Amino acid sequence: MKYGVFDHMDRWSQPLDLQYEMRLRLIEAYDRGGFYAYHLAEHHSTPLGMAPAPGVFLAAVAQRTKRLRFGPLVYTLSIHHPLRAFEELCMLDHMSGGRLELGIGRGISPIELGYYGIDPSQAQSIYLEASAIILQAFSQTTLNYQGKHFRFDNVPIEMTPFQRPRPPLWCGLGNPEGTVWAAQNKVNMVCNGPGRHIRTMTDRYKEEWTKAGGSLANLPFNGMSRHIVVADTEAEAFKVARPAYEKWYGSFIHLWNRNNAKPGNASYPSTFEDARREGLCIVGTAATVRDMISAQIAETGINYLLCRLAFGDLPYESSARSVELLVSEVMPQVRRAEAA
Repeated sequence: MKYGVFDHMDRWSQPLDLQYEMRLRLIEAYDRGGFYAYHLAEHHSTPLGMAPAPGVFLAAVAQRTKRLRFGPLVYTLSIHHPLRAFEELCMLDHMSGGRLELGIGRGISPIELGYYGIDPSQAQSIYLEASAIILQAFSQTTLNYQGKHFRFDNVPIEMTPFQRPRPPLWCGLGNPEGTVWAAQNKVNMVCNGPGRHIRTMTDRYKEEWTKAGGSLANLPFNGMSRHIVVADTEAEAFKVARPAYEKWYGSFIHLWNRNNAKPGNASYPSTFEDARREGLCIVGTAATVRDMISAQIAETGINYLLCRLAFGDLPYESSARSVELLVSEVMPQVRRAEAA
């Protein structure tokens, strides 16, 4: 069982330059605390994503950390030129000494894709071509590819990743059928939703992994994300978590409301109470959070928990305290309980 951090970088209540600096300080704390990786979402033209160029922010992460792995989750390949994306990814891998974790996908929001002139019905096709091109570039010295959306003829590949043959791959999944490709290609999986849905995903992934000849002892990451606030008292935790979740949800739903549309299968409860009831928000003292995490691990079958520790207008001090308590009073005890 490992712990990572997922970050939408949704709009904070303070100026953006301060948000970036405070987030980098938190990331330094993740590094010191032994978190496995920091995963940054990519969103555009929405307060849900104030880091629409993930590579720019992740370059700063590479310089401010020593051990923490990091990467986009996901890099929206349907709006990026694959050759340009490949070169940027190689740079990040070298700048960090081989700590890049590469999440790829087509992009979950058709509204955002439309702003870039992408027909949402073509996004999956574009993504599949772009991902195939990037994976080919990782292993070739010359790029040749003829597809519906992209064509490359004898393009020299001068960049290579630090990690060979390539950085680890990640994808976000919502449908059990998607685990077939992920398991067959040794791709780490992250999913959202209530525990019963997560369990469906992890069970199917393990089934497909063993079918493909894999050992459960070497299972790739099967992860889920949860909003987490840990404080010294229950009252304090709830006091900061409730308004922070509501502000985050406002950013999450912003574009959908603006376009009189409803989000797809990535929807979240509109109230903090419902999110907590469904297990999507884990809030309380270290003892409460420890018990909730242990119960959800058993319920879902995950081996990786992505903690959302900075969201909405959650004060920096509250996020920093959550990190301290997780590292000192939650994660070690959960590991001991698992071992027992």
